[in-house]
Amino acid sequence: MLRILGSPKRFCDGLTRRDMLLAGGLGLFGLGLPDLLRAEQAQRAAAPDSRAGKSFGKAKSCILLFLYGSPSQLETFDMKPAAPLEIRGEFQSIKSRLPGLDVCELLPNAAKVMDKVTVLRSLTHPYPIHGVAYATTGVPTIGVAMELNPHDGRHWPFIGSVVEYLTAGKRGVKPQAVPTNIGLPWAFSSQRVGEVARAGPYAAFLGGAYNPIWTTFKGKATRTWTKTLQDQKFEGGEPYMGITPESRFELATATDLPAEITLDRLDQRRSLVEQLDGARRRRDDSAAGRQLDHYREMAYSLIGSEKVRAALDLNREPLKLRESYGMTVFGQAALAARRLVEAGSRFVTVFWDEYGLAGSGWDTHWDHYPRMRQELLPGFDMALYGLLNDLDGRGLLDETLVLVLSEHGRTPKIANVKGGGRDHWSQCYSALMAGGGIARGKVVGKSDKIAGTVAERPISPKDVLATTYHLLGIDPETLLTDRTNRPVPLVQNASVIAEALA
Repeated sequence: MLRILGSPKRFCDGLTRRDMLLAGGLGLFGLGLPDLLRAEQAQRAAAPDSRAGKSFGKAKSCILLFLYGSPSQLETFDMKPAAPLEIRGEFQSIKSRLPGLDVCELLPNAAKVMDKVTVLRSLTHPYPIHGVAYATTGVPTIGVAMELNPHDGRHWPFIGSVVEYLTAGKRGVKPQAVPTNIGLPWAFSSQRVGEVARAGPYAAFLGGAYNPIWTTFKGKATRTWTKTLQDQKFEGGEPYMGITPESRFELATATDLPAEITLDRLDQRRSLVEQLDGARRRRDDSAAGRQLDHYREMAYSLIGSEKVRAALDLNREPLKLRESYGMTVFGQAALAARRLVEAGSRFVTVFWDEYGLAGSGWDTHWDHYPRMRQELLPGFDMALYGLLNDLDGRGLLDETLVLVLSEHGRTPKIANVKGGGRDHWSQCYSALMAGGGIARGKVVGKSDKIAGTVAERPISPKDVLATTYHLLGIDPETLLTDRTNRPVPLVQNASVIAEALA
């Protein structure tokens, strides 16, 4: 039996919404069929108050830009120019299009689109580790052992996987020629040596069929960079600093994926089609059997399509537009994300991932200033500007939610190491939200004088997830069932960030 549960609001017949969303019997795509669909229809007719707000379901899709390693709030969107030098650092602040919001001087293009975003300056949580899973799933706690083990049974599903899982069961959802849940530029944590694969963007107890479908990067870097980690050293091409215009993204095949990713989504889809065919033959004349046609078509459509290949063909865009995103792997992946949501994908994640060596990305324990100046901020600056400006110019921003998230922030005080360094800090950091029902030109929350602690309006990463679900038309109070048949919420102890809504 499978349960998909929500908050205990009652329908006119006295049944609770949780009772109505109890689906048993045949489970396809992790969801029951006729009973569930009838329950959803009744739920829509009931129109609970929590869904009545104009922002609910405002976003048709979501693009998540995840900066692995965690950028410093002090060198991005929470500058402290009046703080001592060992706090404020080397970089100066510049004015942005949003009055009162200064940004780092290395973000001149991003400064032009700050009037399109809401800046969250008071994110906080108790886990200063690289907990991508904590930032992007409902898991209530995280530790280093879980962080380094994607297969740990305690993990909860990635938000993109949940969106796909719940979308697959909605009545009237048309078969998708483009995957609902896709990740770029390559399978997460697969392009560096050192340590094991990291947890985060996986479907956990929903099952491997709901892991993101990944692209793979086919191209060449135009710049080189040297990275060190204790006694390890990497010196070579750095695609986050520059790539050739001929570089491209393709859907990953089984041979492109790292060994840790044991489930081939496409093979599973083909297997599912066969299962559906068998079930259809047995139930062809029944109402439930007729419902199978929808899922059969959906399974076929996700095996692969020309529409996906076309969306990933960036040569169809003018060179000038491509350059506005920055000719880097992150910038071009952000452009591909825009094309994918335009083609029909619902949740696209672009990772700024480790490359070449563990401890890279935005994890600036040392060489902080040269890395921020040359390797990190310029590429992010162009990608954010290009994406927001392009979406807005096409009239897509109001229906496309854009998130800029990371695991945590960086220490207020600069470490006395070569090139400077900022260590892990989760007591206070920043994130961005834009489009899809989010207010334009707003700052929510406030840090203290050194961006070290929250001074006003603490925000949990779970609140960001709850707000995202809300804007995508998913009740954040919905419950899923884990491997032990125990109901668990999408996010626990979380609230929609009302101040951030348009």
